[in-house]
Amino acid sequence: MNRLRIKSIFLFLLFSISYLDTAHGWHDETHLAIAKAAKYSKWYSAVGADMAKIKAGSTEPYNHYFDNTNNSEITPEMVSSQINRYNKPGDVEGHLYGAIIASLREYQKTVQAGKYPEYHIAFCAHYIGDLSQPFHNTPYDDFNKTHHTINDGEVENEVLKNIDRIEKHMYLIFLNPAHFEEDLSKEIARIANISRKLGLKLRTENRDMTKGEAYIQIGHSASLFKAVLKYLGKID
Repeated sequence: MNRLRIKSIFLFLLFSISYLDTAHGWHDETHLAIAKAAKYSKWYSAVGADMAKIKAGSTEPYNHYFDNTNNSEITPEMVSSQINRYNKPGDVEGHLYGAIIASLREYQKTVQAGKYPEYHIAFCAHYIGDLSQPFHNTPYDDFNKTHHTINDGEVENEVLKNIDRIEKHMYLIFLNPAHFEEDLSKEIARIANISRKLGLKLRTENRDMTKGEAYIQIGHSASLFKAVLKYLGKID
């Protein structure tokens, strides 16, 4: 094995370990609040995807982010291209967008198999929560590393007591059952781009999110998750 190849492998492992150590997304109570604002009856399960990282090794973490190194505009086609990467280990780029749709496919498969399917919705709730976190939609560079954790916890200490503040930023999203995944891909791309652009703004201004910006962001996630729950018949 030549020296260049050894160096490449070392850098790959170093990047993977450093990202997996920090790629948590919103902290626990923020994820719970998103699910609760969306009226999910099992909102308390929305942190399960982060808990799974402890025992799932390199399988679960890559479902939580997209390391958009080129700051590319997210398209519905890009979302669809990530679906088959769900739970794929070693996919350092990450595949958050595809994970949302793939988790719902797993839910449908589990329903058809006559088994308990709710955990897949809980995973989906978490991924949709991560969708509005700017630092999970932008390059994992020095700025991201420095500011990631503080932005994950921007409203953590108060958010469960302020569900109404999330609701003020929620809006109707309709996912047509006739072409559900197509509509969902478009909404995922839309919110991903909103999050990406905010992340770039924070980088340009060299600052963290304000509480107001954080509530607007999680309002996007709660709105989309509520639309998914309506499609699944979980809420009216």
